[in-house]
Amino acid sequence: MRELTYLEAVREAMSQEMRANEDVFILGEDIGVYGGAFGVTRGMIEEFGPERIRNTPISEAAISGTAIGAALTGMRPILELQFSDFITIAMDNMVNQAAKLRYMYGGEGKVPMVLRTPAGSGTGAAAQHSQSLEAWMTHVPGLKVVQPSTAYDAKGLLKAAIDDDNPVVFYEHKLCYRTKSDVPEEVYSIPLGKADIKREGSDLTIVATALMVHKSLEAAVELAKEGISVEVVDPRTLVPLDEETIIKSVKKTGRLIVAHEAVKRGGFGGEIASIIAESEAFDYLDAPIKRLGGKAVPIPYNPELEKAAIPQVNDIIEAVKETLKGV
Repeated sequence: MRELTYLEAVREAMSQEMRANEDVFILGEDIGVYGGAFGVTRGMIEEFGPERIRNTPISEAAISGTAIGAALTGMRPILELQFSDFITIAMDNMVNQAAKLRYMYGGEGKVPMVLRTPAGSGTGAAAQHSQSLEAWMTHVPGLKVVQPSTAYDAKGLLKAAIDDDNPVVFYEHKLCYRTKSDVPEEVYSIPLGKADIKREGSDLTIVATALMVHKSLEAAVELAKEGISVEVVDPRTLVPLDEETIIKSVKKTGRLIVAHEAVKRGGFGGEIASIIAESEAFDYLDAPIKRLGGKAVPIPYNPELEKAAIPQVNDIIEAVKETLKGV
């Protein structure tokens, strides 16, 4: 099987869906000849033309409003925001319109749109271009939230998101764009709400999202050299969330760490910890649940400070050892 980068997998998923369905189109800033802020749509305008790869003015409110209106008329727009931080400008449209219209119309209207956007730190893009705000979106009924960590998952999940009749926010971590994995050339779909066990283990479960999946896997390799067996669970979608797989893993290992890049305070890790505390898995815990998240600071521009603001591999290794000691 051939390898693709995460970026190429996202592009391939969109291209295949656009070839199969003329109602699918993309809109966003500089997505035409320039190919988008990270080059995800590069080359697509040559195949699909400016009517379906639509450059927009610099207005996230206008872009999201246009996408919602198009979706209501039966189109299936894919909206690209250059940085996930800019979702704050589209917040009213996403929270008060896209998320609620199907409910308010009694199911008569649908909003089948995907908001794709790069998130996370690690590129030196500083405080206004490096945040992880996915927990905000998970709080809003009516929105689905996806966070793929691999190229294979990105392609399959994006097809599922485009096919979905509800608004989906699709977070792509910037540092995942250049990572590679085996990706089938044919069209395939990964159901939203199905987690993936990225590594089997028996001593402790790490539930990790996006880039933290890769860091957790790296930590697991190092810990295995010391005889510590770590299971890494990637939810892949936060809404809907595959609670069953997470609960089953914690019942098996008896210990849980949640790792995400977003600020720990108010982050999605608290939701996962609460799910375990309210489930039968709580009786299987041999140590307190530990959360690893970003520090409550704006992401710094300085590369060393930027690294210090979010969990690194050594932080995960240390947290695992502390949890195994029952600290």
